[in-house]
Amino acid sequence: MTLPLPGSTAGRSCASYLDRLKLFSDADGIVAGGKDYSYADIRAEIDNWRTYLTERGLGTGNVVTLEGRWSFALCAALFTLMERRAIVIPLTLLPDAKRAEFLEISQAEFIITVDEDRRHCQSTGVMADHEYYRQLRVQERPGIVLFSSGTSGRSKATVLDFAKMISKYGDPKRPQRIMSFLSHDHIGGINTMMHTLSQGGTLVTVNERTPDQVLATIEKHRVEVLPTTPTFLNILLISGALRRYDTSSLKLITYGTEPMPLRTLRQLKAELPHVGLKQTYGLSELGILPTKSRSDDTLWIKLGTEGFRHKIVDNILWIKSDMAMLGYLNAPAPFDEDGFFNTEDVVEVDGEWVHVLGRRSEIINVGGEKVYPSEIENVLLGLSNIAEATVTGIPSHVTGMAVKATVKLVQDEDLRLVRKRIRKHCLTQLEPFKVPAIVDVTAEEQHGERFKKLRKAA
Repeated sequence: MTLPLPGSTAGRSCASYLDRLKLFSDADGIVAGGKDYSYADIRAEIDNWRTYLTERGLGTGNVVTLEGRWSFALCAALFTLMERRAIVIPLTLLPDAKRAEFLEISQAEFIITVDEDRRHCQSTGVMADHEYYRQLRVQERPGIVLFSSGTSGRSKATVLDFAKMISKYGDPKRPQRIMSFLSHDHIGGINTMMHTLSQGGTLVTVNERTPDQVLATIEKHRVEVLPTTPTFLNILLISGALRRYDTSSLKLITYGTEPMPLRTLRQLKAELPHVGLKQTYGLSELGILPTKSRSDDTLWIKLGTEGFRHKIVDNILWIKSDMAMLGYLNAPAPFDEDGFFNTEDVVEVDGEWVHVLGRRSEIINVGGEKVYPSEIENVLLGLSNIAEATVTGIPSHVTGMAVKATVKLVQDEDLRLVRKRIRKHCLTQLEPFKVPAIVDVTAEEQHGERFKKLRKAA
């Protein structure tokens, strides 16, 4: 792929994005920390960050972590680093060991921490020299490094050309009030922020991602769009919080990052008949694809072609993207010779419609029969008193693998009766080889900070 001459397209795309913010003047841009910030406030904060970064000698090609909770100041810092063509690693608050791992992998040269209105910048003394960084520097292009959640293994560090991401946001068409549910260290969170502000909309943040806090924020700030995960939506339904808040402003819920239990989707539609439901599909390595759901109550989607192509080989989805990553800092990149990326997602196909069944690595092979965890989890969530359910495979000397289910209860219940009830229900809904051979009951959460199921928890 041929890149533009140094500083040409990249510089114009970053500048044009920031110039666009001037169009919206005093309109509400961000709601954070209980305060409303206009687009003029955003531009003023970007000016403050320009001065701050210049004083510290931080600019083009520097590899910088941007750490903290999502905030107005952090958002402005990200824009300013983008404008200066730095290479940014956005991080939330992490355990010390995980943070140290990410700093080492990313070869961070500077660490910027943002705590509400306070900021701190320090040099690490490291000289980042990865080949992907050198490519970005030669082309004078901004970069962004996103770490995977590592829900089923070690986190991978994805290196993206930030200018390519910015170029996808078209002219303002329909400003909306959109909740920033997914964080700034996630491709979905970055996309929500960049899309919302490019359209002159309002990005509404939430202090805590609990059902009550999310719904109270929707009610107070008249949020129209909620981008979230199937795990959170299931928790939301179980909490009963939907009956305690006014959700009349909500027009659309988008969900992705993991398979959605069909039962959860249909229950959500019954609870919120006035709200559209849309399945999204995206990967840090490729960006967010345009999608169209066949209907609100099915899991079939049509993958868009604007900037993307896809093919299906042996039921595995491969995607080619104009915004594809340069590669991983710490792993080989699974592109084929034509530039298609192996998503590892197993799919069914019905004409132009696709149904994502789950990751190939998560399939359980029971005596030669394929078992998809999401199918069994959907059955388990149909039982009363089941808050969360995670299905994985365990070794078996008879069938090679067997099915294990780990469930979290809404309320305490006799464990012997729980296991008996689960097995009886599954025998009426599933083929015998899909029925869990082992059922564990746990009080621990089965999802991570990003509200994505932790397969390794089972």
